[in-house]
Amino acid sequence: MPSATIPAATPDGVIAPARSAFLSGGGACADLIAATDWTSTSAGPPAHWPSCLKATVAIMLRARVPMAMLWGRDGILLYNDAYAALAGAHPPAPFGTAIRDAGPGAAGFDEQVVQAVLAGRTLRCHDRQLTRQRDGRAEQVWMDLDYSPVLDEDGVPAGVLCILADTTGRVAAEHRAGFLLSLSDEFRLLRTPAEIMALAAERVGERMGASRVFYAEITTRGWMTVERDYARGVASIIGVHSLESFGPDLLAAYRAGAPVVVRDVGGDERLSEGARCGLQAREVGAFVDVVLFQEEEWVGLLAVQNATPRDWTPAEESLIQEVGERVKAAVERARAEVALHEMKDTLERLVADRTAELRRYHAIVDATAAPICAFDTAHRLIAFNRAHNDEFRRVNGFDTRIGDVFPDQFIPEQAITMRANMDRALAGETFTVVAAFGRPEYGQPAWEISYTPLRDAAGEVIGAFHQATDISARLTAEAELEIAQDALRQSQKMEAMGSLTGGVAHDFNNLLTPIIGSLDLLMRKGVGDVRERRLIDGALQSAERAKTLVQRLLAFARRQPLQPTAVDLGLLVASMTDLVESTLGPTIALHLDLAPGLPLARADANQLEMALLNLAVNARDAMTDGGELTIAVAHRCCGEGDAAGLAAGHYVGLTVRDTGHGMDDATRLRAIEPFFSTKGVGKGTGLGLSMVHGLAAQLGGGLAIDSAPGCGTAITLWLPISTLPAPHPDTVADAIPLAPLARGTVLLVEDEELVRMSTADMLIDLGYAVAEACSGQEAIELVRAGLRPDLLVTDHLMPGITGAQLARTLRDDLPGLPTLIVSGYAEADGIAPDLPRLTKPFRNTELAASLSALVASSTARA
Repeated sequence: MPSATIPAATPDGVIAPARSAFLSGGGACADLIAATDWTSTSAGPPAHWPSCLKATVAIMLRARVPMAMLWGRDGILLYNDAYAALAGAHPPAPFGTAIRDAGPGAAGFDEQVVQAVLAGRTLRCHDRQLTRQRDGRAEQVWMDLDYSPVLDEDGVPAGVLCILADTTGRVAAEHRAGFLLSLSDEFRLLRTPAEIMALAAERVGERMGASRVFYAEITTRGWMTVERDYARGVASIIGVHSLESFGPDLLAAYRAGAPVVVRDVGGDERLSEGARCGLQAREVGAFVDVVLFQEEEWVGLLAVQNATPRDWTPAEESLIQEVGERVKAAVERARAEVALHEMKDTLERLVADRTAELRRYHAIVDATAAPICAFDTAHRLIAFNRAHNDEFRRVNGFDTRIGDVFPDQFIPEQAITMRANMDRALAGETFTVVAAFGRPEYGQPAWEISYTPLRDAAGEVIGAFHQATDISARLTAEAELEIAQDALRQSQKMEAMGSLTGGVAHDFNNLLTPIIGSLDLLMRKGVGDVRERRLIDGALQSAERAKTLVQRLLAFARRQPLQPTAVDLGLLVASMTDLVESTLGPTIALHLDLAPGLPLARADANQLEMALLNLAVNARDAMTDGGELTIAVAHRCCGEGDAAGLAAGHYVGLTVRDTGHGMDDATRLRAIEPFFSTKGVGKGTGLGLSMVHGLAAQLGGGLAIDSAPGCGTAITLWLPISTLPAPHPDTVADAIPLAPLARGTVLLVEDEELVRMSTADMLIDLGYAVAEACSGQEAIELVRAGLRPDLLVTDHLMPGITGAQLARTLRDDLPGLPTLIVSGYAEADGIAPDLPRLTKPFRNTELAASLSALVASSTARA
């Protein structure tokens, strides 16, 4: 995405005059709306705004998430307090300003986005880069932007609503981690300290846009040597420089150990006049110096300089310090490798004189900063430096000594590994291994150990070097990164599979509707002889099985049409006892544990019964030799972070616990994947548990699996507490008769021709006259041409306008027109709660029952 500029924020303290009621409680932005002169805008005064605009603005102003919107053809900009705080600049972008006058890319809007959303689409921009003005300077931020149309009273998009989420912290952290990881990887490929210093200076300079970057080594006398530097627009300062010239105040800051940050060389009082003049002569207007220590001695300095004053951010200061530590470690490693090769050459030249050889070993090893030791062909230590002994003591609890047989200093299993590695080096092999060494009570970190053979003048191996680096922290970081990447890939895979499954299931519902409807019609009319009717009945049963499979696919994809109500789980479980017992068979005992006084759960009773039956069947199949199945219902409370994916609050828990063979961790982690099954080919679809999981998630709850091999399995559905009242027994309708309660003309709207044809046949068979339309627009034209239907039966998802939008439009011309929405998908957005729904696919009796209920309801209202 290209960069854009977020408009400025709203200041506090705006005093609003008398204003419309929908602005009450809307915060500072509501005050600003009330105080703005709207007479010159196309929107007009807020009191005369259309109700859809007032309602949307009222919601936006009270929302705690950042939101902005454009209204009308002029694209008038409005936003809430959360957006104003996110933008963070002054003065604010005035309300009533057309988007073309509010600055480029205001609020993340651009021409293509506005055109797409005003055409009725919803869009999402993930991690879009924007430019925000804060405290007089521009800064880069990243946002998730969700765009959706604002519909007018006619259901036509009249504005664009944008919901923003600041992802700058995460994106910046990812960029920072990637930069540091890439830098460390490049360091490992370099062999000399000069190459490492040059690469670090170049990478940091390019990333920060600095004028000059360098890594300098510091002597004990206060001199720093700059071998390489990165310089852009300023002169290079390669050479030797005295730290004393910076003055006592700056030197004291260096000794404190924290990064020294100077934002304006000309105005920083810590600098002496001489130091200030010297820095300015070197074209330094601001700088960050990170002093690196070896124990208590200064050993290095990473400097990042800017030619002009600069306000360094905490993130920049931290990054510079972290890069400095990596440069120091990489330089030490490179010097150790150089020293290693020098040590090898020197020892090989002096092999004839054993005493001189050992003295040389000690001198060279002691001069190496990294942990290193040398051993002879009998595995005895002949030299090691202080760093090696310190690390050995840290993980083993005692010191090493010259002459010790090195492998014998480790616990037995580690000694075997160490001896094998040393034998490889004594056989002439140069190699690097990763292994864990150390005693359990002191910790067993992972070590990267390099072995290099030592040869005499004749080329014979007389010993080897052993250089070890503790890489535990690096391996942990890499493992955590890999876990995060695996989780992301799994999430993306499941999301893609859910979308694909939901779409395929939706299409199958449209295919099954004419199949089931036609077969049902043939059965009821008694078409054919006995054999042919048996074939039709078999085909109808197969279609019903396909319908059940599609419902499971939709449940997995969280797209099944649900009708959540207040459900008494204890009563539901008790009513299913006979069915569950007959499913389990005689070898499995059923126990119920139903807590008294349970609150009502938010659930779809029919779908929940199917889920409970699925869990019972899975439990039965896990208890091949019989056992016990317990169904428990209890009131559960979930705290913050207690259960993955669940919001804190109160739930009703439905637990199905068996005494079967249980699952190992690998099986348990895959149990809810679609089509995953341990039952063998032909013994299950692998959709049962994924359907239950999808149902729980769609209802706002969750699913938990507790299982171990040999210990059985307990699966718990966490269902949210219902806010609806318990259904009154008097409201339960008697059995609905097959035939509708009235006759007349039905306006049937369906874009799928086969579905429309079969539904029309069912309606004609029920005694209705049918007027067909293949789209919402065609239906509107029929009504405006004079058609006066008694009922409207319409699909929901259609090109152009949805069934719910069609119903609202037709009710303006035909008030009180009874409407039945037909859908096979959970696209409930936009469907009013009072609109009855019929789920695809359906039989003639189900259509008749829905129409009977619709006519009865309409008659009662009349």
